Amino acid sequence: MRYLTIILFSIIFSQTAQSQIYEIGVFGGGSNFIGDVGKTNYISPNQSAFGAILKWNRSPRHSWRVSVIYAGLEGIDAKSDDPRRQERDYSFDNNIFEISAGMEFTFFDFNLHEYDNKTTPYLYTGITSGRHSNFYFDNNGEIVGEGTYSWAFGIPMVLGVKTTLTDHLILGAEIGARYTFSDELDGSVPDFDNEHPLSFGNTNSNDWYVFTGFTLTYTFGRRPCYCDF
Repeated sequence: MRYLTIILFSIIFSQTAQSQIYEIGVFGGGSNFIGDVGKTNYISPNQSAFGAILKWNRSPRHSWRVSVIYAGLEGIDAKSDDPRRQERDYSFDNNIFEISAGMEFTFFDFNLHEYDNKTTPYLYTGITSGRHSNFYFDNNGEIVGEGTYSWAFGIPMVLGVKTTLTDHLILGAEIGARYTFSDELDGSVPDFDNEHPLSFGNTNSNDWYVFTGFTLTYTFGRRPCYCDF
């Protein structure tokens, strides 16, 4: 059994040492919300965000990417520059669990099989789905929990830059806005039909949230042929 374990570890190490095609790692940073409650600054992290990320490098210029991120979302009218929101004085504190999948494009070749330092900006887009709790504001401006959850689908628009630290470690910094197809993240549209008279805000504008932070990934895998897809 001992010799078998040594052989298995030797095979895994030799495969990893020869090439990198996959990346697995972590994301850490902050989040901010843009909607009908609170500030409307596009980049203003006020809650923590953390998660995991997996990439499949299909060529030196693009990768398939999947991530899961858990973050807080906060909106406080008192911190807004809008006098009407300050007077209304609503606030909420919610959480979102996001699953995202799509494609990452690099501005320059990022060939992980050439063992020299590489740095490139990149873009990422695809589709996201974020699970959040539902609530609304009553006539007194107090939050009423609905005891349900919803999934908010959206489109991520991410701009970042990444660089190789070692043969197997890649550090990235990115700002990613998520445009959602929902207007329920901030409680401005109650989930129950009989509560719709309590809706407020711009019903023609859906909610956004933004993640700002860093990624650290470890590369591994079999040397690819870099197919044409």
